[in-house]
Amino acid sequence: MATLPEGVGLSAPVNYVDKPTNTFLIDWVSRQVSGMDSGLAAMRQAVEIMLENERFEWQIYSSDFGCELESLIGEEYDYIISEIPRRIEEAFSTDSRILSVENFSFSRQEGNSIKCSFDVVTVFGTFGEEVVL
Repeated sequence: MATLPEGVGLSAPVNYVDKPTNTFLIDWVSRQVSGMDSGLAAMRQAVEIMLENERFEWQIYSSDFGCELESLIGEEYDYIISEIPRRIEEAFSTDSRILSVENFSFSRQEGNSIKCSFDVVTVFGTFGEEVVL
């Protein structure tokens, strides 16, 4: 007695199809939705949101969303510049549209802040981003 319908087996091929990633674009100055996009502008906004949200802080996001940068505040400069690239790459590793993060550069700012600039390479193109701790 068969438990599966005829012609259906476990060896059936599975095809993965990337769906468009349309998202609403936010104009941060006016705090309004300014349109929709699924390309580089949407990717830039996704990266900004990942960097602005601390991992494990908001229940609305899954536990693999966000970046763990706040715990670096107050640490030694050498430790911070060694950890920031790893933590940023780890935050972006969950998004298959991000291919790599490159060209990290660091500069000291007023008030003991550190600015980290880097390039984000995505399937839509490359753009620069920065974080300040």
